[in-house]
Amino acid sequence: MGDTAVYRLVNGYNQQVRGLLENRVDKVDASGITVTVTPDSPHAGSGVSKLFTKDGNWLRHPVESHGAKVMYKFSTAYPAYVYPLEPGQAWSVRVNASVAGERKTRSVRVDGKVLQSERIRVPAGEFDTVKIRRLVYPGDPNYDQMETQIIEFEWYSPELKRAVRIERRSEWIDPGRCGMITGCDFHGDWDILELVEMRAAKPATSDK
Repeated sequence: MGDTAVYRLVNGYNQQVRGLLENRVDKVDASGITVTVTPDSPHAGSGVSKLFTKDGNWLRHPVESHGAKVMYKFSTAYPAYVYPLEPGQAWSVRVNASVAGERKTRSVRVDGKVLQSERIRVPAGEFDTVKIRRLVYPGDPNYDQMETQIIEFEWYSPELKRAVRIERRSEWIDPGRCGMITGCDFHGDWDILELVEMRAAKPATSDK
């Protein structure tokens, strides 16, 4: 508890920095690891509380859905990682999730693959990583819009047991809003997250 990772959020379309996101471990118990995300700017989004399993998979996490970041609560863990994370490792898993205000659950498919080992530099320094690609289908089609498709690349550091860089884009088709120039394809945010700083929890002090 108290360990903090700070990420820089960059808009991939124009390379502008949108702000910093502080990810702080606030609770560790039988239900999982609760991480509070606090942005330093409104341009970096809203604060959220995420819940992870102890091996880093998602139990409660925002997911791209038709251009918005929607909080999903997963009935079984979203498979961000399937171990061992070695080049060639691949998985295709479907899990159910609930969204506030909806009675019907969403069926989410994750197609993941470990592509290669790669040493990269981010603001926090240089790290040996494994590069992971995930294609995600978040189960959000409706009467007007087809299902969102998310493509995500992650550079995961086994040393830190976390991502040091994430790049995420999404797109979907909206037949009701087709234009002569734009067509029917729509695109969500292009988020690039890079680790800036790691801060260990301060040791507990005694009044004695």
